[in-house]
Amino acid sequence: MTAMRRTERLFTIIQILRRARAPITASAMADELETSLRTVYRDIAELIAQRVPVRGEAGVGYMLESGFDMPPLMLTPDEIEAAVLGAQWVAGRGDPALARAANDLVAKIGAVIPAHLRPFLLDAALTTPGHPPSRIMTDSLDLARVRRAIRGQTKIRLTYRDESERETRRTVWPVAIAYYETVRLLAAWCELRQDFRHFRTDRVTEAEFTEERYPARRDILRSQWRRAAETGRQRWSAVKSGDPAREVRPG
Repeated sequence: MTAMRRTERLFTIIQILRRARAPITASAMADELETSLRTVYRDIAELIAQRVPVRGEAGVGYMLESGFDMPPLMLTPDEIEAAVLGAQWVAGRGDPALARAANDLVAKIGAVIPAHLRPFLLDAALTTPGHPPSRIMTDSLDLARVRRAIRGQTKIRLTYRDESERETRRTVWPVAIAYYETVRLLAAWCELRQDFRHFRTDRVTEAEFTEERYPARRDILRSQWRRAAETGRQRWSAVKSGDPAREVRPG
């Protein structure tokens, strides 16, 4: 890898700090940048001297204070191609509102990036298949309203038909929408089952979007869902391996 120029390295350190959700050590940054620990400490000192609000200390880790922002769209060619690739996938497989948003995103990037970077947007080296899968299941649930319910932390009342054609009425606390090649899943806390459940959006026969807020904080609920999903994957992996001793049981 060609050594980064110092200015590029400083911007990269800011980006590493921006995406970190917890203090990140200088050692971890040095590994990502493929540079020395001493260089990272020197760069951190330079950023602080330039009044970039970096907080932390050696051996503990560093964070960027909230509210700091760099000039808009200081993008690298790799970041532009990543944005285009993601937007192409969403435009072909997302619901109509999300597909429009993906196309708008690419247009907005193209309107503001410098001219020398536009070829990476208009003629990207990465692409998704030209046509989405022909058997994408049709949503019977308004996903734009689901996203608003997730942001607003409001409950949804569903009538859901399972694979055996049995219908149940559920009140759920929506957490996330998972987009797969041919189906979409609503991840939610289910009041009926008192646990997290995943609902295929094409199997929802009725939906009532309420104004009632659910009592849990969305970020905490999502973290709990992710832990539960990971435990489920580990348990399934243990069952497939034929090693009952490896099965992870919920606490």
